[in-house]
Amino acid sequence: MIRHIVFFSVKPDHDVETVRNGLMELATIPYSSHFEVTVNSKVDPMCDRIDIVVYAEFADAAALAAYKAHPTYAETTRKVRPMRELRFSADVESTT
Repeated sequence: MIRHIVFFSVKPDHDVETVRNGLMELATIPYSSHFEVTVNSKVDPMCDRIDIVVYAEFADAAALAAYKAHPTYAETTRKVRPMRELRFSADVESTT
C-alpha cells in the first residue's frame, strides 16, 4: 500500500474552502482505496503555514500512477495551482 500525503497552503487572497472544494474533485478518480481532503486545524503552532491536507491510499505504485495520469488530476491541478502557495507531498510505502 502507498499512502499519498500532500500539504497545501493557500495564497492570502484566496479562500481555503474554495481550494478544498477544488481538490475534492480528485475523489472522483477511481484508483484510491481511501481519499480525503481536510482543512488543517492548526493546533500545532509549528504547523500554521499548511492550510489543507490531501490523504489517499493506493494499493500499489501502478494505482498511484494511474491516479496521477487521469484527466481529472490534470484539470484539478490546472484550477488549483494558481490559488496555492506551497505544495509538499510524500508517498509512503507500507506493508500494513
